[in-house]
Amino acid sequence: MLDGSDLRGANGLLVDAVTGTTDLVEAVHASILGWPRRLLGLSPPPTTGGIPALAYGAVRGIARVAGNGLDRVLRGLPTRSGQADRIPQREALIAALNGVLGDHLVATANPLALTATLRMHGRALVPDRDALAATHPKTGPRLLVLVHGLCMNDLQWQQGPHHHGNQLTEALGFEVIHLHYNSGLSIADNGREFSRLLQALVDAWPVPVQRIAILAHSMGGLVSRAAIASAQADGSPWLHRLDTLVSLGTPHLGAPLERAGALLQTVLGVSAHSAPFTALGGLRSAGIQDLRHGSLHVRHPPLPAQVRAFAVAASTRGPRSHASARRLHGDGLVPVASAFGEHTDPARDLAIPEHHRLLVHRTGHLGLLASAQVSRQLHDWLA
Repeated sequence: MLDGSDLRGANGLLVDAVTGTTDLVEAVHASILGWPRRLLGLSPPPTTGGIPALAYGAVRGIARVAGNGLDRVLRGLPTRSGQADRIPQREALIAALNGVLGDHLVATANPLALTATLRMHGRALVPDRDALAATHPKTGPRLLVLVHGLCMNDLQWQQGPHHHGNQLTEALGFEVIHLHYNSGLSIADNGREFSRLLQALVDAWPVPVQRIAILAHSMGGLVSRAAIASAQADGSPWLHRLDTLVSLGTPHLGAPLERAGALLQTVLGVSAHSAPFTALGGLRSAGIQDLRHGSLHVRHPPLPAQVRAFAVAASTRGPRSHASARRLHGDGLVPVASAFGEHTDPARDLAIPEHHRLLVHRTGHLGLLASAQVSRQLHDWLA
């Protein structure tokens, strides 16, 4: 299932893990050794020094030398072609890894780092008019772009026998395009790249594009909003063809679980002994940390006038649940108010009309991808 590139990436992560753990252990050791200086009101040294420092340095050096040697061996193994058949289990593993460590993978040039692409039928699209005309000779002028969520990939829109995009294709004649991206990168960076890819696709599409609709799940809704903000800033023409944005379980106002992770990181930093462990909290990727408040790294710009916004929220509770409990609980990850973009500050409220909202009961976050109720509502909204 894994090729030479995958093994090289895993080897790189193993070396990073060994050196990172060594750094953590040395930091705790140095914190303990620094107590006498703290009692005198002096700052402790950041490292252990002496023989302990040599020992920790030796561990890091051996790990790097061994890793580099193994990397040279693995470079000789065959790698998978970009258009080779994709194995769902491998794709799911790589997507999850990128969601958690995607920015680190990019910063270390790890072969496991994903590069954003637009895909159709599971294969990357080449933004060239002749190539697209040859590979997709019967393309239409209406594009439905599906954007997956954190730690997921384009293949995971297929939930058992159901696929929202395929049903909309059959019923409404859309051409379904998928964005496949590294969900560990910042939402703003992914939004800019998404906007660039959409413009390249519109420029190369074999027939003039008349309409673009975006259907996004979870983090994908924030990435889509960031792409729209990027297009507004640089005047990208593709935005004039966008008329619909539908978000499924998107944390427009943030996700409580990420805020809990940030709180834990802050608490760990209070004690001198636990402070070194704040590095573990920092392992959360930029994408995950952006979910703390639904951050787009811009001032939450309003959608263009021609874009109709729709939002679907889920609650694991039944319809008779108390409203406040339902809003707090949501789909297990995203509160209902966050999915609807409801905020007391008018500058942050998305002002999505009531008739553009759907609340699905007894459904979890991933259940939105397989919901027949959601599918029927999507048909009505996009028709």
